[in-house]
Amino acid sequence: MRFPAWILEEVKDLKRNLRDAASSGVRVELAENRLHTVCQEALCPNKGECFSHGEATFLILGDACTRNCGFCAVSKKKPIPPDPDEPKKIAELARKWNLKYAVFTSPTRDDLSDGGAEHFAQTITKLKNIIPEIKTEPLVPDFKGSFKALETVLNANPDVFGHNIETVPSNYEKARKEADYRRSLNLIKNSKKLRSDIFTKSGLILGLGETDKEIENTLNDLREHEVDLLTMGQYLAPSKKHLPVEKYYTPEEFKEWGEKAKKMGFKAVLSGPLVRSSYKAGYLYEQARKSIDG
Repeated sequence: MRFPAWILEEVKDLKRNLRDAASSGVRVELAENRLHTVCQEALCPNKGECFSHGEATFLILGDACTRNCGFCAVSKKKPIPPDPDEPKKIAELARKWNLKYAVFTSPTRDDLSDGGAEHFAQTITKLKNIIPEIKTEPLVPDFKGSFKALETVLNANPDVFGHNIETVPSNYEKARKEADYRRSLNLIKNSKKLRSDIFTKSGLILGLGETDKEIENTLNDLREHEVDLLTMGQYLAPSKKHLPVEKYYTPEEFKEWGEKAKKMGFKAVLSGPLVRSSYKAGYLYEQARKSIDG
């Protein structure tokens, strides 16, 4: 399928940001510290905009995933052991960039006994120790449903707990063979059981062949499992080897879905063609706070 005009124009604008001085500086500092970002590894179309503002979503626990999702660009090579200095490096760079809100995610690490939960916790703790006022948002894998791993992350007191449902259940066989739709929903709900005071967040990508009814049912499932913050964006195939795009949704359709989601009770929603789960994360958090504080 050809890229529609509205996506081509947005991507062109975003690519211009990659050439400015601020964006170049971000890339250099990440390389110097041997740190990864999901912006680069997952080929995020917004990285130029975010880098130009001194923002990035850190990718901890290496750049190799132990699973093989059909939509994801993250490498499937053999993972390396976690870097024990990584949490400190991230915190120091976040302080240098004067970040007020830090998002960090990881590839799935089924090779680790806790799925990387302790490394997530250490990253939260180090960030808060070095920048006491910072808000933290770990975007975690499913930890194979481990309650103990979930507890480890939440005990570090993040401000938002994120886990992406990604797509509707009928797409899991082709897009997320090693994941489980209900396991992901239960991970989020269990996080609320453990810490009802921490916002929960999830993301949905559209364009993999889902129907309108399936989208609506998935949104209802997310609300029933107590998801507070929601992102919705267009799937863009990273390469010809990945799953093809079945449909390009228009900006108007994304706006309509965003409005429907708000009516369902999500505290904050960001919905648009190039929206990704960590895009404008600080803004989404503030919108959720306002919905509570008034």
